[in-house]
Amino acid sequence: MLVATPQANPRTMPAPPVKRFLDYLFVECGLSGATVTAYQRDLNEFWNHLLARETDPGDISIEDVQTHLIELQRRGLALSSIARHLAAIKVFLRFLYAERILRRDTASLIESAKRWRNLPQTVHLRQVEDLLGAPQPADEFYLRDRALLELLYATGMRVSELIDLNLDQINLRLGYVRCMGKGRKERVIPVGRAAINAVTDYVEGLRNRLLGHKETHALFLSRTGRRLDRTNVWRLVRKYAIQAKIDKPLSPHTLRHCFATHLLAGGADLRIVQELLGHASVVTTQIYTHVDETQLKRVHREFHPRP
Repeated sequence: MLVATPQANPRTMPAPPVKRFLDYLFVECGLSGATVTAYQRDLNEFWNHLLARETDPGDISIEDVQTHLIELQRRGLALSSIARHLAAIKVFLRFLYAERILRRDTASLIESAKRWRNLPQTVHLRQVEDLLGAPQPADEFYLRDRALLELLYATGMRVSELIDLNLDQINLRLGYVRCMGKGRKERVIPVGRAAINAVTDYVEGLRNRLLGHKETHALFLSRTGRRLDRTNVWRLVRKYAIQAKIDKPLSPHTLRHCFATHLLAGGADLRIVQELLGHASVVTTQIYTHVDETQLKRVHREFHPRP
């Protein structure tokens, strides 16, 4: 029987078996800190569910998993969130069985969640241009914010990759950036002239003032001279989307979607876009071809004489 301890509280440290699994993901599988944190959050909830049911870790059953998923549904979680929980639980149970903690291979009895894939939210090229032009020279952080937006759209980087960038990872002379993606895989992305100019202006005109007497290699800095975090990047994108009068919800990831969609719409090869995005499988990248198909259907309905 499990004994409830403060370690099982999702607000504190994970329970020991969860901690072992998280260490395995980070050290041996090379998953990013953000991914491991997401696993920890989901698995701590599952562990607390096991505590409430007084389930021994060696006897975790299909019923334990099912009742937990039902609870998540009752709480109003989206199907995509429940599917994410289930995926985390399934991998966790495989680990417990391999470590001889779980006596039965419960994971093999769990079917993967099948769900519709939502098309990524994108905006028209004209709206992206409005967003990139939203920062004004009179703004206190104009140089930084313009460089940040330009680089997000120019490279399609994830926000976690952007905030982790150091100054020596972008070559302003040759026009490329080296970023560390999921699974600690490094990739090189070309950067267009507009973004290179914006980053150069920021580095030469504002970064040192933000840095002050601090020491950091981070490319993008906050007003206090520390590395900019993902929350502030999200707020900046949303702020300038409002200023640009874009009525759709916009986030840093929207610019990643736009990067991929606009490249494919312009005739770029799917495999090249896969490499630029850092997708492990081309299947993940293929969703952007469906986005383009929806645009084709819209144009057909709008302009064909007999829609």
